[in-house]
Amino acid sequence: MKQTGILLAISSLPSSWGIGDLGSQAYQWLDMLHENGINLWQILPMNPLGYGNSPYQPYSSFAGDEIYLSLERLQQEGLLENLPSPCENLQQRVNYDEVRHKKETWLRKAFEAFVPDADYEEFCSRDWLWPYCAFRAFKQANGGVCWTEWNETHKQWRVDSAYPTPEIEKEAHYHAFVQYQFWKQWRDVLNYAHEKQISIMGDVPFYVGLDSADVWAQQEAFLLDEKGYPQFVAGVPPDYFSATGQRWGNPVYDWDYLQKTGFEFWKKRIGYCASMMDMVRIDHFRAFDTYWKIPASCPTAIEGEWLEGPGYEVLDTLFESIPGLHLVAEDLGDLRPQVLTLRDHYHLKGMKVFEFVFDFNGRYAKDTGEVKENQILYTGTHDNATLKEWYDSLTTAQKRKLRRWLSQKGFANGDVCERILHTVLADRANVVILPLQDVMKLPGQARMNVPGTVGSPNWEWRMTEMQTVQKFLRALRPYIKKRGRL
Repeated sequence: MKQTGILLAISSLPSSWGIGDLGSQAYQWLDMLHENGINLWQILPMNPLGYGNSPYQPYSSFAGDEIYLSLERLQQEGLLENLPSPCENLQQRVNYDEVRHKKETWLRKAFEAFVPDADYEEFCSRDWLWPYCAFRAFKQANGGVCWTEWNETHKQWRVDSAYPTPEIEKEAHYHAFVQYQFWKQWRDVLNYAHEKQISIMGDVPFYVGLDSADVWAQQEAFLLDEKGYPQFVAGVPPDYFSATGQRWGNPVYDWDYLQKTGFEFWKKRIGYCASMMDMVRIDHFRAFDTYWKIPASCPTAIEGEWLEGPGYEVLDTLFESIPGLHLVAEDLGDLRPQVLTLRDHYHLKGMKVFEFVFDFNGRYAKDTGEVKENQILYTGTHDNATLKEWYDSLTTAQKRKLRRWLSQKGFANGDVCERILHTVLADRANVVILPLQDVMKLPGQARMNVPGTVGSPNWEWRMTEMQTVQKFLRALRPYIKKRGRL
């Protein structure tokens, strides 16, 4: 069955609290997708936001960020009283510091009212939970700095040890409560999506952040020095996005150690994510085959080297140990053929982005390669300019060539962005995913992220209300139906 999906971060949903969350608007969003024949929702990582509020630099590969919790749901459970009445929030950007401060105040009140039960105790048996909770408690006790800067007692603490103080122990239990509530609220959203015949695709970064419970609790799994600092960091060499490459700063895996453990970290990480999603997209999939290793002392990604990764061995292990695993490979960029061979060996869907497919040299615009059925076709991703921004950036000659190409495809009339959407929906690809910003024909201010940059305005865009969105999705439905994607 062909699928049509929408790419939208949970943070971009409307909400009276200034950020999208797992409350009523998430259910309204799923209703809207269902009504308009859209059967796939792709989200960005929901893990605790780290450096620059990036979902790709999280404090944990397993935990969820508490800012996505619905306070109204907690009130319905009797954990909160006197919650302010919902009010319209028309800010088109998320103020993360403000949202986090407001929500934390209420979450701590809910924690004080919470009485643990058997379901909670069962949840607390998950082996990732207490290292994460301790990490957050120690991080607060050390003024929020990276764990490499903590005092030695906290830095060297292990999960089978007693907590240094009652205050730190209570803080750890607060975070366990938060994670339990996150798990319950997300489980309900996922189940509701399934009732509406909607699949949810999550996103897993290949690397984890240095300032994370993952690295702190398993330092031996990464190439670190004796003080815990990375010897090498991850990134990519210069490319379409950046002339100096992208130096992400994530520590590089110690693949020799991971191999000796049977890739246990990867099994747990992907297994848990697969239990929370229907499909899992691996961001930077190519690193399973070859990865760019940058000396930590280098300020950019220019100086680095390609090294081979244990792709087949890791993926064999994942598919053997995780029943029903459904992975999607983010395979964009300049790749060597072996990356695609690795992808195809496991029959994984790859990706193609409309904004990248054209060669504008010569008299006519040329499509640089036919989309295959097993590829997911996007107009753009969270790293791309919005479709309108991209089109507006073209030269007059390029715009003319693109319009001619669209006419040759049978889409000669109407707004260019709409014609592109209709062209993509008509493609042979089994799965088409459209960022909501492209469906709404929004300008560059709605772009989600500019690779190689950190902080505001990245990750901040959100829609303010549903009514306008419904209009655009409803206009798309006849084309979804016409192309057999219902």
